[in-house]
Amino acid sequence: MPEQSVLPIKKIVIIGSTGSVGRQALEVIKKLGFKVLGLGCGTNIQLLVQQIKEFDVKNVAVAGAKEAALLTKLLEEEKINDVNILYGDEGLNTLASIKCDIFFNSILGIKGLEPTLTAIRNGNDVAIANKEPIVAAGRLIMEEARKYNVKILPVDSEHSAVFQCIAGKMDTQLKNIILTASGGPFRNKTKAELEKVTLKDALMHPTWKMGSKITVDCATLMNKGLEVIEAMNLYNLPVSRVKVVVHPQSIIHSMVTFEDDSVLAQMGNPDMKLPIQYALTYPLRCHSDTKPLDLIGLGSLTFEAPDMDRFPCLSLAYRAAELGGTMPAVMNAANEQAVNYFLQGQINFTQIPYTIQKVMDNHIRSTECPFDTTISAESVVNCSRWSKKEVDKVLWM
Repeated sequence: MPEQSVLPIKKIVIIGSTGSVGRQALEVIKKLGFKVLGLGCGTNIQLLVQQIKEFDVKNVAVAGAKEAALLTKLLEEEKINDVNILYGDEGLNTLASIKCDIFFNSILGIKGLEPTLTAIRNGNDVAIANKEPIVAAGRLIMEEARKYNVKILPVDSEHSAVFQCIAGKMDTQLKNIILTASGGPFRNKTKAELEKVTLKDALMHPTWKMGSKITVDCATLMNKGLEVIEAMNLYNLPVSRVKVVVHPQSIIHSMVTFEDDSVLAQMGNPDMKLPIQYALTYPLRCHSDTKPLDLIGLGSLTFEAPDMDRFPCLSLAYRAAELGGTMPAVMNAANEQAVNYFLQGQINFTQIPYTIQKVMDNHIRSTECPFDTTISAESVVNCSRWSKKEVDKVLWM
């Protein structure tokens, strides 16, 4: 067995610590023996208390004053009195400003943009599982990362795969990125059948266990559309050079093609702990608890083209990427709001892409929130707010 790399003890701040990825990240951190300096979450205060106790955390941020009061009460009952309790957007930004080795962002939504920029401007490397900031303001984030000489370490399995495939190779030799998609639970359903799918159906992903919003995005293929825009921004490529292929087994997490048409792929069993661990230990690797890949047992791997007629969310993402500017932020927020209504049972599955398309079309014509080819953090946030309000107009007015 090869000799294990000696890992330095890293100091980590995590926001989104009570979510699916955040919980898995903490499991990996515990195994690695890393130090947690700060935790941020929304409203799952009971779980946050357990995390504070387990990792001896001194700085935390929660959704609002109500949650902060509850956390104070619960910590007093546990006789824990030395925790700095913050809340709201200011609390997240304060956590992001703590000097650490890695700021781990796994919260949902555009709320993660400002903390990401704050972490970068304070010289912290960022491990990012929060798609929306990279989708809506990826160019801005990457420019700031270059300016402050910090690393952006992708946590999504697909982008971690790309990151690993191109590590140590000249970016100028990169021809295409090929993102793989499982196809979701409805890969073989007809358009007529998609009209009748239920929320329960949509939440039954065939290979990955994730939060409800991301699981629905996988069912619509919007998750892959968001990853297309992420890849374009992370690796500074035109969207025409980011491809998608459906790979139901989810063993190849992504591939890259070089100028000589050589293709490199990163493979592994579907387990989020592996890309999480690599982001935390980069550039070193260490033993993982992930089940080893059994190529003989797999038998075969299959691939097919995505059907953008049955799953129009993917084509909408490509359109947003081609237009650029404020359109990805508008598309992302419209999807977020539409999926939220689907999760609440207020709209059906096929209304999600219809709503997104209407909002995108309205953005082109809007005088209240005009389409702009340039972006700033402020314009991204403002366009996201407008987009969510526009969803309500499209659906209810």
